Amino acid sequence: MTLLFFGLILLGLLGVYFGAITFPLFMLLTLLLTGIIWLVDYLFFEKKRVGQEEPTAVEYAKSFFPVILLVFVIRSFIVEPFKIPSGSMNPTLLAGDYILVNKFAYGLRVPVLNSVFVNTGVPQRGDVMVFHFPPNPKIDYIKRVIGLAGDRIQYQDKQLSINGQVIEATELPGAEYATQGDHIIRAHQLREQLFDAQHDILIHDIPNRYSLGTIGDRFLNGETIVVPEGHYFVMGDNRDNSSDGRVWGFVPDQNLVGKAFLIWFNFDDFSRIGDSIH
Repeated sequence: MTLLFFGLILLGLLGVYFGAITFPLFMLLTLLLTGIIWLVDYLFFEKKRVGQEEPTAVEYAKSFFPVILLVFVIRSFIVEPFKIPSGSMNPTLLAGDYILVNKFAYGLRVPVLNSVFVNTGVPQRGDVMVFHFPPNPKIDYIKRVIGLAGDRIQYQDKQLSINGQVIEATELPGAEYATQGDHIIRAHQLREQLFDAQHDILIHDIPNRYSLGTIGDRFLNGETIVVPEGHYFVMGDNRDNSSDGRVWGFVPDQNLVGKAFLIWFNFDDFSRIGDSIH
């Protein structure tokens, strides 16, 4: 029981620091290896080994197989921990927040392959979503869902419009936050009403600049972009300090990981523990 408890904690924490593809693949291979060792020993050697000690490999396989199996099932289909590495989702999420992600919110998916085999739901506007970064799926990103397939989106003069409807945002008292190097950044904090979803965003008094041909560049030229079928458009809540869909494009459905729902730890601010994410 003690081994199981500490194994769950260790494997859970390790998954926060390893890549989106690397750790699930490592767990799957380790699960297969320990399971095969245990099964082969049970079928061919256990009954012949009367009064003899178990080989070390078998002992470890029998001890770790149930731990790895339990963690694998939990992380693959129920909930997975992540760490927020930057301030792109301020003020909703802060750098250093450890969060939990609902893995069945957007369908049960085959581990590693990430294809849906049981449809349990789809992203909605306003969801805080974790996904495999489209330019490099080995990296996990977290942003807010802004547009669904077929949505017509404009973002000009820092004003968001979806399907011709201006998204209202009410200004709140000013906000400030620290970046790496303890530089204090001041911003305007607004409460955005994204249809049925309400959340806070940050806006800075700086002009937006994007590479030629990106969605952000098209926004600046007054274009309306249409979200393709099977894709989503996402943005960070820290609107002027976020590498998001305006920079690298849309998120395909096969890259979805899950919906963030809880902050479970923060070493710098214990008051954030237990806060829900919306």
